[in-house]
Amino acid sequence: MNYLTCCIMALLLPFSVNASQIFLAKAKDNVLQVTAITSDIGYHNQPLIAANGVYFTGEAGLGKNMQTDLFFYDFQSQQTRNLTNSSVSEFSPTLYPYDAGLSSVVVESDGTQRLWFYPFDTSKKPKRLYDDLKPVGYHAWGAQDDMILFMLGEPHYLYYSDRASTHRQKMADDIGRSLSYNAAARTFSFTVNADSQQWFTTLDDENKQVHRRFVLPEQVQDYTWVDENHIAYAIGAKVFRRNISNPTEIQPWYDFAEYCGQISRMNYLNETLAFVCEQRSNEQ
Repeated sequence: MNYLTCCIMALLLPFSVNASQIFLAKAKDNVLQVTAITSDIGYHNQPLIAANGVYFTGEAGLGKNMQTDLFFYDFQSQQTRNLTNSSVSEFSPTLYPYDAGLSSVVVESDGTQRLWFYPFDTSKKPKRLYDDLKPVGYHAWGAQDDMILFMLGEPHYLYYSDRASTHRQKMADDIGRSLSYNAAARTFSFTVNADSQQWFTTLDDENKQVHRRFVLPEQVQDYTWVDENHIAYAIGAKVFRRNISNPTEIQPWYDFAEYCGQISRMNYLNETLAFVCEQRSNEQ
């Protein structure tokens, strides 16, 4: 099964993949507090921390009607609500910088994956952002009315576009699924598979040049920015911090073996780390 088929199956049939659970970790008074914000039953993934809570992709529906919707966990109420409740699958929630709401990849009724906008104001209807940008896997918005997109293909490739679609360009082939923008560093980031290795790669704001920075460990598919000069990634249940300017500087950060055997996706903001625990193999 190729990655494209696997990816679509995971989105349309989340019950066919391992259950996953989202946790939050934050140090308070020199004590690390870890809290589960989803159950360990079903599919929960792609956490995005905001000032007031966490957006994520979650399993919804039953049986043949199983799909993924966008959810929000509220810090204040500690309650979770389904934001979309639609007839299609949404995933990859991202704060939309040009209006109050989320941009999301949507698996439309014919199976095409396009980018949509879901306003926070429920009196307004969701709308497709681009007709011709397809099939989209993931995306990240920049600071100059622009974005990068993971475009599904053989191989998958990185596409750069300004928001008005007047400037579009393929930037890299055979990329990984983890796309980010670091406003402090003024750079996009992603991973590139080259020479049987996965490279942490950046695309800077100034001249839009692609820079392969360093090779990631073989087990790592995802990362999160910690600040303008550090990223974090997990190997098994252990999280490591790595210096972008000095990539030989790798520091153990957290060990969450008490909570899960394998961490996949992570997101960090305001000294809070959201991480996804894949179900332990002996619990499947």
